[in-house]
Amino acid sequence: MGKYRIAACPSPLDCGRFAALVSIASGSGRGTTDRVMRFHDLFATHDAAAHYALAQGIVWVHETTRTQ
Repeated sequence: MGKYRIAACPSPLDCGRFAALVSIASGSGRGTTDRVMRFHDLFATHDAAAHYALAQGIVWVHETTRTQ
């Protein structure tokens, strides 16, 4: 999304469910920054966690770029 790279990173948990994580990176080389967010909700499937994480990453980018 523009200058941001958003990657969903679902993580399996011992209980059989999945945690949703998202990585939002920008810049390149030594100027690269990466924000990683983990959410409290648990999901039944890998895909559900990935979709949620991606959606939250998009919301974060929209909110961040709207104020600039």
